[in-house]
Amino acid sequence: MAETSYFWFEIISMAVLTAILIADVLIIFKRPHIPSNRESTIWIVAYALLAVVFGGVLWQLFGPDKATEFYAGWLTEYSLSIDNLFVFVIIMTRFSVPKKYQQEVLMVGVVLALILRGIFILVGAALIESFSAIFYLFGAFLLYTAWHQAFRSHDDEEETESKLILWLRKHIEVSKDFDGAKIRTKVNGKKMFTPMIVVFITIAVTDVIFAFDSIPAIFGITTSPFLVFAANIFALMGLRQLYFLLGGLLDKLEYLKYGIAFILGFIGVKLVLHAMHENELPFINGGQHIDWAPEISTVTSLLVIVASMAVATIASVVKMRSDEATSHTK
Repeated sequence: MAETSYFWFEIISMAVLTAILIADVLIIFKRPHIPSNRESTIWIVAYALLAVVFGGVLWQLFGPDKATEFYAGWLTEYSLSIDNLFVFVIIMTRFSVPKKYQQEVLMVGVVLALILRGIFILVGAALIESFSAIFYLFGAFLLYTAWHQAFRSHDDEEETESKLILWLRKHIEVSKDFDGAKIRTKVNGKKMFTPMIVVFITIAVTDVIFAFDSIPAIFGITTSPFLVFAANIFALMGLRQLYFLLGGLLDKLEYLKYGIAFILGFIGVKLVLHAMHENELPFINGGQHIDWAPEISTVTSLLVIVASMAVATIASVVKMRSDEATSHTK
């Protein structure tokens, strides 16, 4: 009975969330505009409250374990999605995308991210089901990603984007100017792609790269495909409003990348410990479970994620204000 109820909860939840996303897309394409700070804040708070309510319903109907897994997964994906914004800023700036059409570009990025992450979730769930040792690989990958996150610079990201852009411009005939949000236009009677197609392709490639980070990370929190996908949907909701609200502040949140790196590293360690605890590889401990390997609880994971982002954000704000005070005294 409980399994049947949970199945219908999954179906109804996905239907409602899909309807919200479709409505969001239709509103944007029907009325492209630059959202005000007030409008952006209202949408961000509304989506966050919706996630909190969703977790509350999970807690009430199916117990605290599933709710805690959802909250931890949502906050993990939200922190990683904020990292996406740094790259989105670079892309928008590089192509000088008119602000009026940036919402449409961001919405396409969000939809592409959901589709790609949905595919990665299905593949990841299938791998976990048939090959439990995949947690070793997920853990090792996240530890590498954490190191890369902590020590990379945004100049590296810009260099990567530049190479992709140069390759696209070499292989696709692109007009010099935008034509609204169109991807095709006519120049002197000749049909050509607009720079918008290059923007969309660049964002799609970026989404693939970030999916490689985010999906292993959340599988370290929960192995439920439904909770993984729900956490991703809620994390991506409000992302474009956050882009307009934070804007140029993103570059000033200097220590945010270290908070994200710590979260990735922590989940990487958690995945390796889980793999050791459930070990079946014959060349490790004779194929036996490693009983001394501790299992890190979801509640502990949730507390670490919240604390990491809080410390990174507060430290960044303090540093930003200190730099502003120093510049005013000069």
